[in-house]
Amino acid sequence: MYHIEPGVAHPLGAVPDKHGVNFSLFSKHATSVELLLFTRHDDPEPFQVILLDPKQHRTFHFWHVYVSGLRPGIHYAYRLDGPREDVYRTGDRFQRNKVVLDPYTRGITTSLWSRADASGPNDNVHTCMRGLVVDVAGYDWEDDRPLNRPMSETIIYEVHVGGFTRSPSSGCHFPGTFAGIIEKIPYLTELGITAV
Repeated sequence: MYHIEPGVAHPLGAVPDKHGVNFSLFSKHATSVELLLFTRHDDPEPFQVILLDPKQHRTFHFWHVYVSGLRPGIHYAYRLDGPREDVYRTGDRFQRNKVVLDPYTRGITTSLWSRADASGPNDNVHTCMRGLVVDVAGYDWEDDRPLNRPMSETIIYEVHVGGFTRSPSSGCHFPGTFAGIIEKIPYLTELGITAV
């Protein structure tokens, strides 16, 4: 079993450093949060379940914990509980028996995932999606660098891949595909688009 510490609220997700991994999750209305750790993507049961104490592991609406000694490559998920009344007013759908994915995870494993188990009434720990602790600092970007364009100079163009290039009038050799989008980059650049 790994030793835990309070951790920090930011950044969100699972962020490794040389001594362990900090986990942080936003949930305004959760009353209970558990972190489930799996050694492998296809382990049916977690090897450790960490119940986060709201007095030590919560800052404002952020639930966080630092797991000392944990390394990248570990799979994880959460169980959350919270109020069940006023579902239509708040939009919250807390179900204690459901294991959920971290929306900030940098990797996802779905080898055991079952949609029926996820939406059915029973516990889905054996077939849930799991996040993966990924060390992005160790990734080889092969000389790629961020553009560092200020948001004030960014023009975002949202497109549907198939719909944008499917028509014969698009002039694409690969209509309805990502390759078709690539063919249209000079056109988008000419329009002043900086992000798709």
